[in-house]
Amino acid sequence: MEKEIDKKKETLKASLFSIIGNTLLAGIKGAAGVLGHSYALIADAIESTTDIVSSIIVLFGVQYAQKSPDVKHPYGYGKIEPVMTIFIGLLLVFSGCFIGYNSIENIVSPEVVVPEKWTLFVIGPIILWKELSFQWVMRKAKKTQSTSLKADAWHHRADAVTSLTAFIGISISLYFGESFHHADSYAALFAAAFILWNSYRLIKPAVDELLDKQIYNSVIDHIGQIAKRNKQIDNMEKCLVRKSGMFYSIDLHIRVNPRFTVKKGHEIAHELKHEIMSEIPNIIDVLIHVEPTY
Repeated sequence: MEKEIDKKKETLKASLFSIIGNTLLAGIKGAAGVLGHSYALIADAIESTTDIVSSIIVLFGVQYAQKSPDVKHPYGYGKIEPVMTIFIGLLLVFSGCFIGYNSIENIVSPEVVVPEKWTLFVIGPIILWKELSFQWVMRKAKKTQSTSLKADAWHHRADAVTSLTAFIGISISLYFGESFHHADSYAALFAAAFILWNSYRLIKPAVDELLDKQIYNSVIDHIGQIAKRNKQIDNMEKCLVRKSGMFYSIDLHIRVNPRFTVKKGHEIAHELKHEIMSEIPNIIDVLIHVEPTY
């Protein structure tokens, strides 16, 4: 129970950090983009606005995912996490398409407005802040094994990249003459492409988790090592892993001496389950099938 409470605290802290930070930055970027005539900065503000929505989704989704199992949901509510991650990814797709469409419109437009120089001094500290935010939230995501918190972390990285492209685009537009005045819009277009690629990186593993794809080899190897230590177990025949939110459920098949009694087989399985759950804290249930060795 203590571990679960700690995970809630970590995810709550990270989500609130993202919401407050993105709200402030979206306002700063939007105002600087409009006043400084930079579409790349406006596009960056749009991306930050979607980050606010996604962080709110993470905040509520993670809390809901940790509800205790009940009669109607015997495996708990952990699957809400990948669902929320997919929704966040789709928000990124929408923002990427919106930014890309408007970037192309600006590129083909005969009217060119050169950004103000002072916008560069706004973007520089933002890039550093967003990269540091990515590193901090990603550490929390790894600590809690939260897919939606990981998605939130990647939003910070996406924001850092869009800010960096805005900085480069504005710099080129300002310092390389009239022929490069569209560089600001090209920077926004590049940012849109990066956002779309990032959305794919988020959605695919979330879909894999929903479909219970067996991608947890490190967990299986660890369980196999624990089983090998028990001399009463002849071999581990099969191990299936299901991830639900931040936790894992295990379906395990072991083979033992066929002369063992049912009671003895039960004791071996109970001992193995205890060892697995003691060594791997993120495992909340282990179902062990005991079969005879032929």
